[in-house]
Amino acid sequence: MKYFFIFLISIFFNSCQYFEKKVPSEKELLQKELKSINWKEVDEYPTVADCETINDKQQRQKCFFDVMSQLIQQKLDVDSLSILYPDLDTIKVKVTIFPNSKMKFEPEFKKDSVKYNTTRIDSILHARLVDFPKVNPAIKRGLPVKTQFILPVIIKAKNEK
Repeated sequence: MKYFFIFLISIFFNSCQYFEKKVPSEKELLQKELKSINWKEVDEYPTVADCETINDKQQRQKCFFDVMSQLIQQKLDVDSLSILYPDLDTIKVKVTIFPNSKMKFEPEFKKDSVKYNTTRIDSILHARLVDFPKVNPAIKRGLPVKTQFILPVIIKAKNEK
């Protein structure tokens, strides 16, 4: 009986090793999680009040881009871009939305667009593209994030209205 008791105790102490599991370090877990995140996409796109009621992610994104393009176009319609540059029909505008809902607009020109005074167009964009409705920033994993996108904006000539 004495040997049986010693045998049970030895099995008991040795069996604890079978239940030990290697716990991954915090750095390993963080690296694994960071690799699994798709940094090219957001969970929720930026949005404006007009698009808030749309539940479908793709339709909400389309609504946002349509509203932004329309607002930019309206603000530039009252300006002299079409008179100064009659052959310029479309401007690509890089829009940056920061996590605090602030926006920044920059014209995107091709390398060979030397015939346009890019500084002048940039200053016109900065002067006109103000007083936008509140834009809610994009969301990634529950946090607001900075996003950038390029919108093609059609410049309408004054006599085409």
